[in-house]
Amino acid sequence: MHKKSSTLIRKREISDVTKESKVVLKSDQQWREQLSEQEYHVCREQGTEPPFSGKLLHNKDSGEYACTCCYAPLFSSVNKYDSGCGWPSFDAPINETAVLYLDDFSHGMKRVEIRCARCDSHLGHVFPDGPKTTGERFCVNSVSLIFNKIETNE
Repeated sequence: MHKKSSTLIRKREISDVTKESKVVLKSDQQWREQLSEQEYHVCREQGTEPPFSGKLLHNKDSGEYACTCCYAPLFSSVNKYDSGCGWPSFDAPINETAVLYLDDFSHGMKRVEIRCARCDSHLGHVFPDGPKTTGERFCVNSVSLIFNKIETNE
């Protein structure tokens, strides 16, 4: 049986992650115990959730998007935009060391895979067809992210 952490627990743990955090190494069994089947498939087996199905696709709240596996901050809502591709899209990661870039030649294509720099979790891909701000579109599976809303006093 797969364990699935509650969103409340995950939100609390996100704040404990800093840039200085060490790399997270876990066994395959530990990841299977921590993650749901879908999270495991996408994050650890480089799967993809169906387009337009992710819970964070239409999220417009202010906050940070962190890694489902290790809670490291990855993207900011400031950089999120609607690309129409069916997955949450960002024009840049939260900082230049948050993600790793790997050449991906699967499915007969040449793409650039993005992974969490802290735990090596598969996030999605980056494409050179983004907005003018950066020219890049970070196309990310919702299931690989946890959203941490920033409360504003408006």
